[in-house]
Amino acid sequence: MTHINILVVDDDPEIRDVLHVYLRNEGYRVLEAEDGVQALEILQQEKINLIILDVMMPNLDGIKACLRIREEFEIPIIMLSAKEEPLDKIIGLSTGADDYVTKPFNSLELIARVKAQLRRQQFSTSSHNADPSEIVIDDLVINKKQHKITVHGKDISLTPIEFSILVLLATYRGQVFNIDTIYQKVWKDQTAFYSENTVMVHIRNIRDKIEIKPREPQYIKTVWGVGYKIDK
Repeated sequence: MTHINILVVDDDPEIRDVLHVYLRNEGYRVLEAEDGVQALEILQQEKINLIILDVMMPNLDGIKACLRIREEFEIPIIMLSAKEEPLDKIIGLSTGADDYVTKPFNSLELIARVKAQLRRQQFSTSSHNADPSEIVIDDLVINKKQHKITVHGKDISLTPIEFSILVLLATYRGQVFNIDTIYQKVWKDQTAFYSENTVMVHIRNIRDKIEIKPREPQYIKTVWGVGYKIDK
């Protein structure tokens, strides 16, 4: 049996204990770290399938740790924070996190989000392996097999969520996707445990990376009051 390894990174031992029990009851193997420094050390030694990462920690906080992790790994990251302000969520997602949960959290909701991320990761991996073709849109090239993006010949680094959103819109060019549909298709989750900001921040991150003028996007267009699309 192949274990799914989840790394819980939080300086509060009580929170780590609670998450450890819930995740272990779901059959996951749980590893723990007290801060970002320990998390990075574990990532070099263990194959990790998903990270639950607290924001406020000593030595190396969650924001800086997330940035460091994204330099090397494409592991799904769920950010955990006591900060509930929309700006805090935007900052967390902008660093490369795939989801953001505020404390105090509902343990069942968090487990649902973990399962959704793992389903999305599994689907993304299998679909990329099954379809080696490239999608070419002007100077944007998406290689689904290599999980690679180039714009004007320059390699662009996208998080797994960002890549999946871009592939979805590029595969169905001309079709408008609303925020709910994007969330359901990319996150592989039918629950309502998310906010519109989650999708909107990821769209903005993609534009910042692939567009010459993100405020005047060439690729991902906004259809006001409806959703997003990439023109044919």
